[in-house]
Amino acid sequence: MASSIISLHYCANFPTTPILFHSNKHSKFLNYQFSHTNVGLRSFTTRCSYQPPQQPHHSQFHDKHKEKSFCFKQCAISIALAVGLITGVPTFGWPNNAGAANSVLPDLSVLISGPPIKDPGALLRYALPIDNKAIREVQKPLEDITDSLKIAGVKALDSVERNVRQASRALKQGKSLIVSGLAESKKEHGVELLDKLETGMDELELILQDRNRDAVGPKQKELLQYVGGVEEDMVDGFPYEVPEEYQNMPLLKGRAAVDMKVKIKDNPNLEECVFHIVLDGYNAPVTAGNFIDLVERHFYDGMEIQRADGFVVQTGDPEGPAEGFIDPSTEKMRTIPLEITVDGEKAPVYGETLEELGLYKAQTKLPFNAFGTMAMARDEFEDNSGSSQVFWLLKESELTPSNANILDGRYAVFGYVTKNEDFLADLKVGDVIESIQVVSGLDNLANPSYKIAG
Repeated sequence: MASSIISLHYCANFPTTPILFHSNKHSKFLNYQFSHTNVGLRSFTTRCSYQPPQQPHHSQFHDKHKEKSFCFKQCAISIALAVGLITGVPTFGWPNNAGAANSVLPDLSVLISGPPIKDPGALLRYALPIDNKAIREVQKPLEDITDSLKIAGVKALDSVERNVRQASRALKQGKSLIVSGLAESKKEHGVELLDKLETGMDELELILQDRNRDAVGPKQKELLQYVGGVEEDMVDGFPYEVPEEYQNMPLLKGRAAVDMKVKIKDNPNLEECVFHIVLDGYNAPVTAGNFIDLVERHFYDGMEIQRADGFVVQTGDPEGPAEGFIDPSTEKMRTIPLEITVDGEKAPVYGETLEELGLYKAQTKLPFNAFGTMAMARDEFEDNSGSSQVFWLLKESELTPSNANILDGRYAVFGYVTKNEDFLADLKVGDVIESIQVVSGLDNLANPSYKIAG
């Protein structure tokens, strides 16, 4: 079973302050370093059985040796203060050669250009390979309803009304441009969704007239599902060629969704939960395809949660000496390359972190912004060592603030938990994944090796 070991090393005589998230030979995960060498990081059902906890739960990093346990927050704050005293501005880096003194990320003020998007649905919508300003102008004010609802009481509805008027106006003025942006093979379906969107916004206006605050959120979610569907209908086929060396691997050429059913062993507050996960093959076709292929092989069924430390939930380490999936056709462990799509680029980059490529200011199409971000684990010092071990990020911390974290560009994100993600924090080591089932998008899987294996 995978178990994490966390160690902290600091020495004022060296130009880096590394925080190493190590593991035993069965666990792959993270290796971080702070650098201060230069001044300058529905058609499906889900359910959960839940009772309010009797005691508040406090998560912290720890390993199997209690003497090495420490409070992650206090540690990170101490490091930030120490680095700040030395450099004035904290920067993040991962030096890996003699020239790394010049390889540092810009300061946080450069990276953070605005409030980060943390909603997994919004992240997935913006990650689609489309360029249609008209539909985005409908999408944005509908998403802004979430912030409007943060205002207390019915006063929030005044702000929501402005959001809805803006979205309705954008839809009326831009409808022809939206329709022209639909893929020809999907145009009929897209127009049908647009009609439902128009009707739904009229219904939302009636809800606001009745001052029914509780009905706003569900209707907003419904409207954004229509918007997302329209945007998916704008994608005409798979937009690029995967590099030749990976073309024969299982590839998810589009989107797919899975339901992961977890049986909780020793948690009186949670008995069973189904997590709905959307996988994005547009931006991570190799990584998502590998996972779907393993799901269809029932690789994860019956497997335990192997790490749950309040920071991530991780699984995928099979029994035995192997650290990943052993392909029965080759009797060797199947590995996949590190795969990351940079915002503004049409295709992913492979085999290197963005820092190793010198892309220090680059933003990723699938960032570690959302609670329940799903990514591929790998060996600390080998970029192309991912196989079957996956993890879900649980929360922001001093090291992983949305829009300026030290995970983006180093680990391959390939999906988000979009339903019941909050319950990921209730999982414990030893809880069992009863099953993972593909509920949509299986026809987007190319080269499925599970069919060959029977």
